[in-house]
Amino acid sequence: MSLLVEQIKNLVREQVVPNVGYAYLNQGQWIQGQYGVNTWQPQVSPLPAHPLYDLASLTKVLGTTTVLLNLIEQQKLTYDTPVKTILPEFSSEQVTLRHLMTHTSGIQGFIPHRDQLTAKQLMQAILQLPVTSDFNRIINYTDTGPLIAGWMVEKICQQPIQLVIQELVLQPLKLPMATFTPNPSQCVVTNQRGFHWLRGEVHDPKAYQLKQHCGSAGLFAGIPDLIYFSRWLLGQVQPASAPVSQKILKQLFQSFTNVAPGRSFGWNLLWGQQKQPILYHTGYTGNFWLLDRWQQRALIVLSNRVHPINNNQRFLIRRRAIIDNFLNARSN
Repeated sequence: MSLLVEQIKNLVREQVVPNVGYAYLNQGQWIQGQYGVNTWQPQVSPLPAHPLYDLASLTKVLGTTTVLLNLIEQQKLTYDTPVKTILPEFSSEQVTLRHLMTHTSGIQGFIPHRDQLTAKQLMQAILQLPVTSDFNRIINYTDTGPLIAGWMVEKICQQPIQLVIQELVLQPLKLPMATFTPNPSQCVVTNQRGFHWLRGEVHDPKAYQLKQHCGSAGLFAGIPDLIYFSRWLLGQVQPASAPVSQKILKQLFQSFTNVAPGRSFGWNLLWGQQKQPILYHTGYTGNFWLLDRWQQRALIVLSNRVHPINNNQRFLIRRRAIIDNFLNARSN
């Protein structure tokens, strides 16, 4: 545990990132901390007392995946519902919800002049992307699958995916800070858009365009939110209003596709020393999250690795070392 914490703090000490928020959960106990400053540019500035981070793609697993599991448990969807039965304008009859959420859909991702499109135009363009020969053959992580899955939710629930996440996940779990509409003064600064620094504005370009219709990014949250959600996923807390049963949550800790090396539904999978499945996901802005239900452990790291520049390769190398340490450690 101490080595993990030192590795995380070294991200700041060695100026890989301006700051980190972190938590290590082990057998129902946890330590958490905050370290560093909010910004290096245009000048050094301190962190707010209870900082909110742009979760980026952690939105996919905390929000959209959980909503989908809720609808599956209510029998409004199945893992193998064809996308086209919910969204008739979709380009393929083969692709199912499972393909979208295991990143095996084979959907071609390139959209010309994407940033010039309106939200409606972007949605239409994504739904018309062709399915390639990679279908059900290769795992290719993109935001396309969770975006389309979010629009399936919108069709069923008749409201934008971010409002559904608010109503079916954030409110029932009583997450204390998580929101799609943060107070900028509480937020950690990421990168620049145009000539201003992003603070409380989503970093992801598609999320910026799609706004409430984006289920792949857009959520802001703090360490306390992810601690509580982790404890729920590990089966340590069972709130009366939980959006999904523990039976369904347990099933996440396995592969949902036969395509090697396998992926869970929404989540990635890694494997611990005892070959136990560990849920894993990252967020582009500098976040990563691991959950080991077998050993009752979790690791949460939130940062702004995109400040002041997006292409921070040093962070990716250090992230791998921290993950390896977590995977090789045993529960105390």
